[in-house]
Amino acid sequence: ILSVGSTLTSFFLVCLSPGEIVVNEVNFVRKCISAESSQDDLWGKLICTNFKVSFIPQDAPPKQKSQLSHLLLGAHDIPLTCLEQVVTVNDTKGKKKVLGSNQKLKFNPTELILYCKDLRIIRFCFDEAGPESAKKVCLAIAHYSHPADLHLLFGFEYQGRRYHESKEGRVNGSTPRGGLQTPIFDRSSDWDREIKRTGASEWRVCSINENYDISPSLPEQIVVPVSLADQDLKLYSSFFTGNRIPLWCWNHPGGSALVRMASISDPLQQKKIEQRVFTAITKSHPQRSDVFRSDLDKCLPNIQDIQSAFVKVRQICVIDPFEESEERWLSSIENTRWLEHVRAFLKHSAEIVYHLDGKNASVILQEEEDRDLNCVVSSLVQLMLDPHYRSLIGFQSLVQKEWVKAGHRFLDRCNHLKKNYKEESPLFILFLDCVWQMMNQYPAAFEFTETYLTVLSDSMWIPLFSTFLFNSPKQRAQHLMDFAKNKAIPPGEDQVVYFPPVWDWSQQFSTKDQTLFNNPMYIGKGAACVQNGEVKTFKRTKKNYSSTLRGTSASMRNGVKGADETLPRRGSLVSELKPDFSPVKDESPSERFFRDWFSRPADQQGLLIPLLIPSHVALWRLFFLRWVPEACIPKGGPVTAYHKLSQLVDEIDILQSQLRQYKGPSPGSMPLPSPGGPLSDQRRMYFKASSPNDPPTPPDFLTSSFPFTPMGNLCRRSIHGTPISKFLNGARIWLSTETLANDTV
Repeated sequence: ILSVGSTLTSFFLVCLSPGEIVVNEVNFVRKCISAESSQDDLWGKLICTNFKVSFIPQDAPPKQKSQLSHLLLGAHDIPLTCLEQVVTVNDTKGKKKVLGSNQKLKFNPTELILYCKDLRIIRFCFDEAGPESAKKVCLAIAHYSHPADLHLLFGFEYQGRRYHESKEGRVNGSTPRGGLQTPIFDRSSDWDREIKRTGASEWRVCSINENYDISPSLPEQIVVPVSLADQDLKLYSSFFTGNRIPLWCWNHPGGSALVRMASISDPLQQKKIEQRVFTAITKSHPQRSDVFRSDLDKCLPNIQDIQSAFVKVRQICVIDPFEESEERWLSSIENTRWLEHVRAFLKHSAEIVYHLDGKNASVILQEEEDRDLNCVVSSLVQLMLDPHYRSLIGFQSLVQKEWVKAGHRFLDRCNHLKKNYKEESPLFILFLDCVWQMMNQYPAAFEFTETYLTVLSDSMWIPLFSTFLFNSPKQRAQHLMDFAKNKAIPPGEDQVVYFPPVWDWSQQFSTKDQTLFNNPMYIGKGAACVQNGEVKTFKRTKKNYSSTLRGTSASMRNGVKGADETLPRRGSLVSELKPDFSPVKDESPSERFFRDWFSRPADQQGLLIPLLIPSHVALWRLFFLRWVPEACIPKGGPVTAYHKLSQLVDEIDILQSQLRQYKGPSPGSMPLPSPGGPLSDQRRMYFKASSPNDPPTPPDFLTSSFPFTPMGNLCRRSIHGTPISKFLNGARIWLSTETLANDTV
């Protein structure tokens, strides 16, 4: 759509997705870039559609080529689902109002402030805009960001249009799951493969929940012990909260199983049913090991505590000015208890790992409804134990299995409809933060990057994918069935095709931009290496699973290399209780387990246990501080190392490709490269190998917030040289006589 303002000479280009319509708009709007002065502010048109709030600058600044470019959203666009609060201000009358749906606005707004769920704060001024037009666009944004029902979210319109527009690409009336490698766990074969992959021979796929006859929040296929009959499971189900019978998660190569379950609502039947369930799980273990139960409701913070901590840390990182001392700011972050909660979940998950791996005992994670804390802990335990889940596809399958199919209430916890703020809680963000902590400590163990984690968190607020929209598998099935009828989609068509999950990244990013998800340091199944002149692929054997715990060579036992060369000692889980790792008489088996593990070098493709003393659990800067002006350090941050490593890995890939094309020597001649075209530009690293003649300096567009741009996303003044900028720049201590006025970044 092209539209022209009444007196503006330049054109405004509005990019609309299929099914997207302009609801309201206003010209002569100023987007505030800095609160100190208006000289950098942008003038343009503010538009509200049924999908997003869009600002179209009159004179758009030149776009940086190397920036994460979204295929569905422009640099100044905000999805309506991403809006936390819509606040209108009238400076002359000193009035401010938070707008909801179908509300009246008695004053003409001079400002609009949008508080976003991805931690952006965006401010627009209506100095020159028509007062009635400004009021109408504010009311439209407030109304459309509070949909009355789930099916009014834009994804239902978008995917319906997209489905019918892509008819020509389908063969014989249906489309396969084109290019989607991530298991969705909506069919028995996905569960069968997972059972086979983990060696869970005493477990089977059960279909008693077909058509969600037993529980609306469980998947249709459930993995249960072989020794439990379907009729017994049906009988037991009525005694569990939400009819959620125990759900198998994962099997250790030693035979121990990780199981999650809801509480038993009938106290009279509790002991009897628990005994039968525990006996069945014990029978599934080759050594008939006892079952350990962990009640997460008793030992971990609840969803309200997590929400409260998140609100506080967001206030400190994004809204409050950074004008206090570094020590005060860091203690303020600690006092929010967010990092304390992150440590608590990592610590408890590591303790579960001890039971599964160290004691070879099966574990039941119990939570009243089995839909919140269990999702976090079961995922973290599997991430620590199984390197498969540290690959990109494996991690996505983990989220699909333990969150989406296990019935996490994404609709309520994300509060997409903005109806019940008491149910809102950032559990998935907490999980991603815990994953980032492990990535930060073991950078070579994960195939994906923190950019990927941040993009995944952002995708929660884009209502175009089925992954984060629903409260349960049954709700998802019902809405997508109604959607198929309303959009005249033939029966039998695969839901993954007409309403895809977020794992179809090609809908959001180009192939090149998706390479930002790849960790150049990853040591994994697909990592290539050269041995004796041959390119070989790294292969992991089952023995590698726990080689860090058992079967260590004599030269490496007890943290000693050779005769007397001691390995450097690291902090551990038990360091909170015991500062010294030397063996003691009263040492518990779990303390010995962790001491033994931390006394050896970590195997990136084996068991991983996070470091948990406070100095090792850091603030996830790219998530919490990416929009903060002080945090945007030119040519700084982890991206600088990522840039160099990517170039090195890309150069290695090129050399390996040339080696594969290289012909063997013929009699009397030197080997020659085989004929072939130029190397494909579709390589796995975002930054390509540079020529020897190129200067060694990093590109100008690199900042600590790369690949995100913080421009105009915060409505408060930017102060360089503040304690937070020093903290981000690596400074730890400065002289007390030094003043902020003289500081430089």
